[in-house]
Amino acid sequence: MVAKLNAEEVDNKEESIRLRVSFLDDDKRKQYYLRMDNEFKDPDTYAVLNLIFLAGLHHFYLKRYIRGSVNLLVFTIGGGLLFSDTPIVGVVIIGLILLFELYELFFSQLLTQQYNNRMSEEILLDLE
Repeated sequence: MVAKLNAEEVDNKEESIRLRVSFLDDDKRKQYYLRMDNEFKDPDTYAVLNLIFLAGLHHFYLKRYIRGSVNLLVFTIGGGLLFSDTPIVGVVIIGLILLFELYELFFSQLLTQQYNNRMSEEILLDLE
């Protein structure tokens, strides 16, 4: 998913959304900003959740519940295997999760910007 993201495309989408918002009448613009205030996700919060909790809690922050649940389950299995007869398998599983999550950590700004664009688009569709 991350590899398909293009920073220029995401920036262009954000700019087009800003332009559309500027054409809303005052009442609808106020509604937009009130709703967006509830939906907006901070890239730094996403990055911190990713860095501190490798178990996938940052996925829940962006409402990616299935991915977060799978990540949490696999991390729990890996953690459990650390205390079994095959701790090396647990280390490998947790190591693989770490690699995937570090990749997402580097793209946290872009991922949250894309999420915010998607939420903005949904709100705009309701208001236009």
